[in-house]
Amino acid sequence: MKLTHNAHLAYCTNVHRGNSWAETFDSLKKYVLQVRKMVAPEKRFAIGLRLGADSAVELSENQKIHAFRKWMDENNSYVFTINGFPYGNFHGMRVKEQVYRPDWMTQDRLDYTILLFSILEKLLNTNEEGSVSTLPGSFKEFLHDYKNFDNIFKNIQSCALEIERIAKPKNLDLHLGMEPEPLGMFETTEETLNFFNQLFEFGNDVEILRKTIGVNYDCCHLAVEFEDAKEGLNKYLQSGIRLSKLHLSSALTAKPSPKNLHALKNFVEPVYLHQVSLGKSGKCIDRIKDLDLALENHSAGNLPQSDEWRVHFHVPLHASPGHGLGDTRQHVLDTLSWLSENPNACRHLEMETYTWEVLPDNLHATTVVEQVALEYEWTLKQMYDLGFQVQ
Repeated sequence: MKLTHNAHLAYCTNVHRGNSWAETFDSLKKYVLQVRKMVAPEKRFAIGLRLGADSAVELSENQKIHAFRKWMDENNSYVFTINGFPYGNFHGMRVKEQVYRPDWMTQDRLDYTILLFSILEKLLNTNEEGSVSTLPGSFKEFLHDYKNFDNIFKNIQSCALEIERIAKPKNLDLHLGMEPEPLGMFETTEETLNFFNQLFEFGNDVEILRKTIGVNYDCCHLAVEFEDAKEGLNKYLQSGIRLSKLHLSSALTAKPSPKNLHALKNFVEPVYLHQVSLGKSGKCIDRIKDLDLALENHSAGNLPQSDEWRVHFHVPLHASPGHGLGDTRQHVLDTLSWLSENPNACRHLEMETYTWEVLPDNLHATTVVEQVALEYEWTLKQMYDLGFQVQ
């Protein structure tokens, strides 16, 4: 939905299953319209579209994309952003670190991302703005196999030039948001700034790079890094790095007491990667690849003393985990507060609690539609209090 300051808010449809376009479109028709009816039945409703590689290829066919546009027009809906992080299947099977494959070293990742922009161009009207989010280059664990990262920079530069080419005929403002994530190639603000500095040094046309390549700032991810939202966002603003999109999402936290660590076992599951950061006095002192490994290493006495664990497990914005566990909603609130002070810094906002299927029972709303509606209710309340209104 459109908000004041030309901002747009959606929820990411990666919460729903859909690998082929038929499955994805069925999820949109089944769930998105129900959410719209509960949240904003009289308003033009924004869709944060998730397209895997298979569904993107299918949707790129003229007949299918025309039918999709017709359906959106009939249902007073629109797409302004696409989640292009997960390349393949994202539900019902082991994803874990494979969500980073193919990474930005590969032609497959470049081709897939350009395809998403070509689809987005067909879904947007003249003079509109559109974004695609993607992974932070690669996964740190994969980097040992690379002699240098020139191919990553080369592919991103090629993507920037293609984005500019795709955008020109309709005077669109298209941009790619690279998403810092725990244990990604770049995960902290400092690592992200360093990556972009290297990218700009490598690139032949820095102006186009700065215009078309930016950061997808995920509140969950940066909270797991024990970062201060306003401090980090100010650094991006001061460095001239574009904020492509803000992901409004909350991470799981716990004081490492025996009771709380026992409660964290309920969040161990086989599908997604749940990186853990150990904190002491508000600073990250260690990182573990996954929650089950962190719990095992703690039991074996192999972890340093810490006073807080933060877990990359997206928990609902409107509901705290309970049972002694906490969340990082304050990071979301700080991000929205910063945006109210810098309303032109970023116009794309997306709620991204994709973990519906793997949440413990006590965090499940009655249905996924109800959960998304409750997240909208919570988010819009915070935004209204900061002066944002639905247009």
